[in-house]
Amino acid sequence: MGPDSREIIRNFLPIQLSEAVRLRSGYFKSDCRPRPFDSMSEEELILTGEQSDLSQYVTDEGGIWSLRQLEKVRGWNNIQYAPGLSGKNTPSTGLSMNRAYIPPGGVAKAHIHVGFDVMVYLMQGSVRHEYGPGCRKSVVHSAGDMFYIEPGLPHEVFNCSDSEWVHAVVSRSDASEWQNIEPYDRNSE
Repeated sequence: MGPDSREIIRNFLPIQLSEAVRLRSGYFKSDCRPRPFDSMSEEELILTGEQSDLSQYVTDEGGIWSLRQLEKVRGWNNIQYAPGLSGKNTPSTGLSMNRAYIPPGGVAKAHIHVGFDVMVYLMQGSVRHEYGPGCRKSVVHSAGDMFYIEPGLPHEVFNCSDSEWVHAVVSRSDASEWQNIEPYDRNSE
């Protein structure tokens, strides 16, 4: 989809935007449908959420902690991450932030953020969130958009492109990153 097509689609009402992006990006292809949370393929497990020493990426400048120009080094739930800033590598007790990447056609399976807020700045690409009870609602965000996800809101994230990576900055009101995220069964409600 070229820049002109994105601008035309961006001008639709939200429900039309959601439907237009779904049809344009081929979301109903069988390889793009959600799978159960615990059925990650071997390829999806290449970068895992295993505990690694994140302090190796950060420099304490005397009260200002710096992390510079790093790319994907780990992953969780089909999202790849650059090392970020969190309680794992800074003295933070209530905040974390990192860069997240969703591969072309990728899906971050349905989950809930337990007890913390999330704010996202989408730097590249477009995502569709299916959210709410049963993940029956839908909204699309594109590069340049910022959005907030309430604690406890079930949601699943789809990369709208089969050829372009999504790149975002994700901030959480939780210094522990992934420990307070739970899988969500879309069919439970």
